[in-house]
Amino acid sequence: MTAVPLPLEQEGTLTLSGQAADGHGSTVRRSVLAGGVRVLTEAVPGLRSATLGAWVGVGSRDEADGHHGSTHFLEHLLFKGTATRSALDIAAAFDAVGGESNAATGKEHTTYYARVLDADLPLAVDVIADMVTSATLDPDDLEGERQVILEELAMNDDDPVDVAHERFTEQVFGAETPLGRPIGGTAQTILDVPRDAVWEHYQQHYTAPGLVVTAAGGLDHDAVCDAVAKALAGAGWPQDQRAPLPRRGSGGREHRSISDGLPGGSVLTIDRPTEQANVVLGGAGLRAGDPRRHVLAVLNAILGGGMSSRLFQEVRERRGLAYSVYSFSSGYADAGLFGVYAGCTPVRVPEVVELLAREWEQLAANGLRPGELERAIGQVSGGTVLALEDSGSRMSRLGKAELVHGEYLSLEDALARAASVTADDVQQLAAELWAAPHHLTVVGPFESDPVAVVP
Repeated sequence: MTAVPLPLEQEGTLTLSGQAADGHGSTVRRSVLAGGVRVLTEAVPGLRSATLGAWVGVGSRDEADGHHGSTHFLEHLLFKGTATRSALDIAAAFDAVGGESNAATGKEHTTYYARVLDADLPLAVDVIADMVTSATLDPDDLEGERQVILEELAMNDDDPVDVAHERFTEQVFGAETPLGRPIGGTAQTILDVPRDAVWEHYQQHYTAPGLVVTAAGGLDHDAVCDAVAKALAGAGWPQDQRAPLPRRGSGGREHRSISDGLPGGSVLTIDRPTEQANVVLGGAGLRAGDPRRHVLAVLNAILGGGMSSRLFQEVRERRGLAYSVYSFSSGYADAGLFGVYAGCTPVRVPEVVELLAREWEQLAANGLRPGELERAIGQVSGGTVLALEDSGSRMSRLGKAELVHGEYLSLEDALARAASVTADDVQQLAAELWAAPHHLTVVGPFESDPVAVVP
């Protein structure tokens, strides 16, 4: 992979790292356009498709009082029409070329993306840019979409796994904090938020310095930049020279404890008439920019990231107590979470919780078993390589490099970082995560806590 290191005079500037070919001869380039819009592309020779993403560095944690739910609302409303396109026009534009489009809202960014044939990439740029810059947010559309979002929230609330993870996040960060609030809002916040608040949120955050455009596949970087610049100029966006917004949390906080400022341990039971109980145990994790994120990937593979992991082997294979069991993590600019999950028969909850805690604690106290490190590194490395078969994954990798990590690693460097993880690294991180206050969330047919004290 060809990559050009960029200077770091400005806080939050991306560094492109690595000079090795990735097997496809792809090339990564980055440009800053007029107005401060950043464009990153990865050209992959021989690929007949391309995926385009428009990233806005605003998520649910950025919503002001009275605006809660606005970020998710905008994800829906930008597909409802612009000054020149109706909702049908937007949908038909992609259907007519066999493409697909969608969007996703997170706690710290929102993405609008489309996958098309390489020849249709200019069309994707034009439509996505029109949506991002010129959404009308028609009041009638907003009221209609309000009900759609309420149905989406109700659907999620019917899934006990989603409920367990959502409420666990609230426990770790605090229900009233920006990170603890649900990404999609609540039924009440969606009912309460007025159109003016959604419009203000749109006008404040959907700006040229905050926009990142990424594309991967069969493309030419200069052509993508020209298409983006033309679309933004046509929408009346600024054409003067402006600096991009600094990366969230780019000042760095490497020396803080992972649990600083977070609530202490807790037990929460949500009574639901389900056939299976859903259990989540965990606590604070690594922030997104922590240099140990590669260690965390290996730790996750060992503890609960695959069929050979400790949790899968002990809870499912040896004891037959769960069908689904795994570990997981999420990282944000200034905080993170880490946990383990299992779905089991309600009467087995105390036993399963004990096993989840025991496997994690043993990893922290006793370290790795023979063969675990090599197998986990192989799993992480293989997953990294296989993900590059998809232009959408490559596109997302660019966006996260710009908005989250502050560096783009070549495949060679990414594999080298995974390979450099040691057994001591994994044990030390497991011990730090285990030492943080624990939170236990249980969703199932319980009128009282099935486990009274968090492990």
